Amino acid sequence: MFDPQLVLAERVQQALGSAFGSEYADADPLIRPSQFADYQSNVALSLAKRVRRSPRDVAQALVDAIKAEDVCASIEISGPGFVNLTLRDDWIAAHALRQLTDPELGIEPNTPAETVVVDYSAPNAAKEMHVGHLRTTIVGDCLARVHERLGDRVIRQNHIGDWGTQFGMLIEHLLDLGEKSTLARLAAGEGNAFYQEARAKFDADPVFAERSRRRVPLLQGGDPESLRLWQKFIDETVKYFNRVYGQLGVTLTDADLAGESMYNAMLDETCAELERLGVATMSEGALCVFPPGFTGRDDQPLPLIIRKSDGGYGYATTDMTAVRYRVRDLKADRMLYVVGADQALHFQMIFAAARQAGWLTDAASAEHIKIGMVLGADGRKFRTRSGESVQLSALLDEAVERASAVIADRDFGEADREKIARTVGMGAVKYADLSVSHDSEYVFDFDRMLALTGDTGPYLQYATTRIRSIFRKGGLDPEQARGTIEIGDPTERALALQLLGFGATVRQVGETSEPHRLCAYLYETASAYTAFYEKCQVLNTPEPVLSSRLALTALTLGVLETGLGLLGVPIPERM
Repeated sequence: MFDPQLVLAERVQQALGSAFGSEYADADPLIRPSQFADYQSNVALSLAKRVRRSPRDVAQALVDAIKAEDVCASIEISGPGFVNLTLRDDWIAAHALRQLTDPELGIEPNTPAETVVVDYSAPNAAKEMHVGHLRTTIVGDCLARVHERLGDRVIRQNHIGDWGTQFGMLIEHLLDLGEKSTLARLAAGEGNAFYQEARAKFDADPVFAERSRRRVPLLQGGDPESLRLWQKFIDETVKYFNRVYGQLGVTLTDADLAGESMYNAMLDETCAELERLGVATMSEGALCVFPPGFTGRDDQPLPLIIRKSDGGYGYATTDMTAVRYRVRDLKADRMLYVVGADQALHFQMIFAAARQAGWLTDAASAEHIKIGMVLGADGRKFRTRSGESVQLSALLDEAVERASAVIADRDFGEADREKIARTVGMGAVKYADLSVSHDSEYVFDFDRMLALTGDTGPYLQYATTRIRSIFRKGGLDPEQARGTIEIGDPTERALALQLLGFGATVRQVGETSEPHRLCAYLYETASAYTAFYEKCQVLNTPEPVLSSRLALTALTLGVLETGLGLLGVPIPERM
């Protein structure tokens, strides 16, 4: 066990059982970082009433019972009953060296491993990806990477919008303009313009509108030519999606596509089962589920419409079917829906209805990972000056251009400059997004996110490349820096202690689905290394100090590289 907080929690729990009886052995020891020691336990304050003793008496009994001489240099009482715990320097050093030689750097796998379905990105076919898709894609990809690192079986699901009545209109417009030219436009990312043209024609031309309406039942009924044109539409759109995913460096592939169309053949079965279970009932001609606790403005039960009165299906039907499929066919233990916060009520009702149906249980959970809005400098939804959504590929291109300007004074060749600018630009955009709580809004600001100082992607990229340069200058391989770690200077101690928290941080991100916690940890780690580097000479120092500081430097490099990899933030060779 590498995490000092967990080690101390275990020792304090043992002491609780010893001092107050076995019924207290599983009490939360309330271990927290402290400004007066490395950690403090606050359990004496919460336990005092239960055992009818003063907090300081409880704290004293606890101190007397703690067996931690091998871990702690001192255990003291302060204030009304805090127990301050200061770790031994040699314990920190020994565990830091163990972490360095551990292939997983202290990340312990989940036991047992879970099957985790991550539903993310989900752009609409035949439309452009815009800045609103940035966060769902980046956050979801990070969570997928983290769970894979924790040993879980991860199933990515890109629930693209690739079905519905709008495709009647789109196919007819394709036929009017010609198949070849339309598909070229879709592959180039001009889906929005094409959709708007089709929509305008549908509203203005009754003949076109009637053709579009007739095309819908043909498509949904399996007409071969309609399906062929629809598939062409999807194929070219997916090529465009993949170019954007390539720009972002995310792990989604065509194998992860699980759009609305995938569930089309299952919708009738979903409705039939919900009726058979008595979960869905007819209301005003529609098949509805009324999950308990949801009411409208009139205080009447709020319906989740599973089948419309005209026999058609909507998003609720598809999403209920997806839950059922993921639990039964994919054997999901946990489902993470990385979707905009504005869909909160919809998913609350979906999950409540799925629990009524028995699809969601203690053994299979679903969570809405709410994604907040991206704002412009004016504090409003991020849009172009004309009020349109910002095309994501254009935004990413601009990030690269601006990153190129940031490194313009560096002595790089043209090819290296272009590669570094792309890495820095993408890292800046992704880190800026991930470093704030996923359910909060944030202002998209290139100047802030591309800064080389402060809590930014470029700062962490630079910190990592600077550490690499230390090994290059010394003609050394970081993999060979494994000899020893000894604590001398306070900055060495602070850095080593910070590094020991890596595994616990990754585990916490997996448990809470909050990537910003990993961002904060990596920034604190880079800052701790900067303080160490400014105070302590690394190269050109005598042994055994040289080996110890190189080992700390190698461990820092491993933690930063692994952590940034989990975020999906690329690292340039030089910067």
